[in-house]
Amino acid sequence: MTFSLLARDLDGSFGAVISSSSPAVSSRCLWLRDGVGAVATQNITDPRIGNRALDLLATGIAAEDTLSQIESEDVNFPYRQVLAVDARGRASIRSGSEALGTVASAIGNGSIAAGNLLADASVPQAMVDGLSRATGQFEERLVAALQAGLDAGGEAGSIHSAGIAVVSTVGWRITDLRVDWNDDPVGELSKLLSIWLPQRDDYIGRGLNPGQSAGYGVPGDPRP
Repeated sequence: MTFSLLARDLDGSFGAVISSSSPAVSSRCLWLRDGVGAVATQNITDPRIGNRALDLLATGIAAEDTLSQIESEDVNFPYRQVLAVDARGRASIRSGSEALGTVASAIGNGSIAAGNLLADASVPQAMVDGLSRATGQFEERLVAALQAGLDAGGEAGSIHSAGIAVVSTVGWRITDLRVDWNDDPVGELSKLLSIWLPQRDDYIGRGLNPGQSAGYGVPGDPRP
């Protein structure tokens, strides 16, 4: 029901993009932590796996060993599909024997893509390749990778939700955009990103140094 990509950027930021026929996929499936890594838990999702995997990654355990541990702990793991990228950019995936439909994955340089109920097994590789070809800011490259997966066929059925999340070094998601239900969720996500990116760094600055931030440019704010 889902296809996604996780990546570690050259500056150490972690990002993820995802899309699904199910509603609100990003809120349930994407897990990231500054300096630690990124995790996606999908197919028949258990959101608890996300934080558990990040806690393991935070101890320095590699992505491969982290997912081995997760698999050993979860009696329902045959129904899961979990992928991870660790602090060194090492990527790993586990797809349970009960994962739905066409299941596939692809690993790139500091990135990994995977999906289930795919229209074509080439979708994850198209996402990894799309990320490597894309230009612009990290978020723009991530959305380009998601679009490449959609162009390669995406999910077997219609998709309705999509999301993107990025963490860097400030202690929160510097980008966290979601389209929870729409006939063109990837297109809508791209539109949201075009609104968000020009303001992203201002919001980071306001959070870290509110007394030094510029005016918000809203009615009633007297500051320039």
